[in-house]
This record gives sequence, C-alpha cells and structure tokens, in this order.
Amino acid sequence: MAVGAPSKSIVKIDEEVKRGQCIAEPISLGCKIHSSVNGVVKKITDSYIEIQQTEENSNDYLKIKECETISEYAFEAGIVGSGGAGFPSHIKLSTKLNGGYVLANAAECEPVLSHNVELMEQNPEIVVKGVKYAMESTGAKMGYIAMKPKYLKAAMAIGKVLKNYENIEIKWLPNMYPAGDERVIVREVLGIELQPGELPSKADAVVFNVETLKNLVLAVEDRKPVIDKDITVGGRVVNAEKGKVFTDVPIGATVKEYIEKSGGYILPYGEIVAGGPFTGSAITEDTSITKTTGGILVAMPYPKDTRKVGIIACECGAGEERLTEIAHGMGGEVVAEAKCKRMVEVNGRYRCDKPGICPGQAEKVLFLKSQGAEVIITGTCED
Repeated sequence: MAVGAPSKSIVKIDEEVKRGQCIAEPISLGCKIHSSVNGVVKKITDSYIEIQQTEENSNDYLKIKECETISEYAFEAGIVGSGGAGFPSHIKLSTKLNGGYVLANAAECEPVLSHNVELMEQNPEIVVKGVKYAMESTGAKMGYIAMKPKYLKAAMAIGKVLKNYENIEIKWLPNMYPAGDERVIVREVLGIELQPGELPSKADAVVFNVETLKNLVLAVEDRKPVIDKDITVGGRVVNAEKGKVFTDVPIGATVKEYIEKSGGYILPYGEIVAGGPFTGSAITEDTSITKTTGGILVAMPYPKDTRKVGIIACECGAGEERLTEIAHGMGGEVVAEAKCKRMVEVNGRYRCDKPGICPGQAEKVLFLKSQGAEVIITGTCED
C-alpha cells in the first residue's frame, strides 16, 4: 500500500470495526491504515486485513483526533503519496524549507488516467488549500501548481481560485511523459537539475500529488482519514474505453467491482493493469484498490510473436521485469537485455540521468541484434 515498513494490525479476528477506525499502526516508517467500511474482521495477514462489510457505506466515518500540527494530522489520517510510491506525507510535511517551495504535481502524467484532472476541474479550491497547508507546515515562501497546458479547463478553474491566494502560482510543464516525475517538475519549475538519486529537498522543495493535497485538506478540516481513493478505469471496458473516473472508492474494494460498474469487459481483452500504460503492473480481478491505486486498465490481448526478443529497460517507463513479462505474454523468448542510454547506477540501483529527454538507442539496438534479438521491446519514456 505504501513505501516503508509494513503496518501492524491493532484489531482481532471477529472484531466489529467502523468506517474510519484505525485498524493498523506503522511499525516504523509507514502509515496508519483505517477501515473503509463498517464490518467484521475476518482475516489478518502480514499484507492485508480482510473485513466483511455488514452495512452499506455512508458519508459517515470515525474522525481522527484533533492535532496540533498539520504534519500530525497527516500522520493520524494515514496520508501517503497518492500518485506514486506512497511515501508517508507527514515526513515531507515535517521538512523545514525556510523559504523554499511546495510543488503540486498536477501533471496527470500517464495516458488515459484523468482523475486528477477531474479533481482540479470539479474542486480546484481543495487543491489550492492543500498547497497552502503544505506551505504553512514546511515554511515555504512559494507554492507552484505544476500542470500541462493541454488541461486548459483545469488550469482555468485553478487560476480562478488563485485570485484569492497569495504566493501560489501555476507553472507550466511540457506536454510529455514523464512530466510528473519529481525531478522533471523541479527542473521545469525551478530550473534546478537534480542528479540521479537526489531528492527535491536538495532544491529546497517538496512535491505533493494533487490528490494527496486533497487528502491533507480533508484531514485538517474534516478530520477524515484516508479511506477512499479516486481512480480511472479505462481500456477494453464497455463504458470506459477513453477513461471513466470514480471518486471516493472505498480502499480495499476489488478491481472487479469497478470493471463491472463500468459495464464489464469488451471482448476480446487481455491483461488487467494497475496504474498507467507506461509504469503499470499486471494484476487480477481480485486485486484490492489501495492508497496508491490510480488506474485500472484493461488491455487488448497480446499479439502473438514468437521471434527472439531484446529488451531496453528504463527507469521512467517499463523495467526489465515488466518488459520480460510482456515478451513472454506474446510468446517470445528474451535473449538479451540492455539499459536505456541514460541509465546510471546510483547506490546499486539504475536511475535515469535526465528524465523526459530520451536519447536515440541505436547502440543498444545493435548490441541486442548482435545477441540474436529479432525484435526489440523498449520501456523508454517517449509518448
């Protein structure tokens, strides 16, 4: 569900729980987890708690306690990054910027996904309020909402609200993938090129996804824990080919429920992907929606191609494991693998040295062909 140590259950089998009740506490770096339904605890494992719902959901929930600081509200509400790896937000909100910057990631980076854009169009005030709370918590002097010009309706809605706020502005990102990468946002908004492995704090900045900022406002003003998630369903789904947004989906609901709510599958169909087309991962109908689920995409069946495959892995797009999975899904044999030309090793992990500025891969292609590859599958970040 989030980056960090797993949380520890604080409920027992057959215990009745209420919507909004804390059911797990972080052991160290992590987040609190709250029940999204009224029900009875049926199963507890190291990775999830199964709750049998006993009554229909309403807008009611158990409120978190009143807190003294904004970062404490984020901790009590179990807020994590909604658009990425799920880093605990209370840690970012505890950063002392002393005049730095809060950057709102409004890029809606992956194709098909549109729930962040809809949030900004329908409720721009909550996004701007979230930036203000984050600035107050960190001591930032400026807030920037980083978004793409192609989302004109959302930009106009945000711009109208900004007339009532000081020290918060819209900054434009290029209409490309991966514009929502933290290092791309820092580069495009602040003009600072972070090196691979460096965090935005190096540029006196913190970055929050717009849905994360929404959750922050709900925690501070309504004392609401993170029990719901906004998602986009898309692909080979009857009423969602171009993307259908669901707001306030109870965390823990199954993927199957929301495919069915969208009209069911269009035949033929292939794998189900959690996330977006570039960085998503294959899942099943029984997979649960978590605090970081953004998209539920149903793909076309894989084309059949039994030729020998070479893959070029990238940090910004699909990695080696995912590309291998795709190759096998097509019926191909992976005979060689290479890293994108921009990849450099940092602390045992390969990172892109300039995300969003993708080079030619002729050298890599020639190498893969020399190893017997007849076809190349690449995960590099061109959209």
